Amino acid sequence: MTESIDLACLAARAASGKQGERILVLDVRELITITDYFVIASGGSDRHVKTIADEVAKALRDRGIKPARVEGEATSRWILLDFVDFVVHVFHAEERDHYRLERLWVDAPLVEWEEGAQVRSG
Repeated sequence: MTESIDLACLAARAASGKQGERILVLDVRELITITDYFVIASGGSDRHVKTIADEVAKALRDRGIKPARVEGEATSRWILLDFVDFVVHVFHAEERDHYRLERLWVDAPLVEWEEGAQVRSG
């Protein structure tokens, strides 16, 4: 297991700790070269999205990891935290339904982030 998968799963658990919804960790290593994993989570309101993103950033900061880039904080409809090896997308539920990011990456294996981060084989 690589460090980036551990950190992506930590991000997913942090989102879960703030009642993030529909949390997924996608293994995109075989599909794109810019990152290894996508973490996708939803919140029910702009404030909830911001709270989830803040908790993810805090959990990783506590491990000495800071995002290389953060986008979307001004509107809190889709906050992107780019940690280079993995990218966290926190969506307002309406935005997630609109963009359907996980459908774009339907070929990406799902990672079981709650049970030790094992990649599910298809």
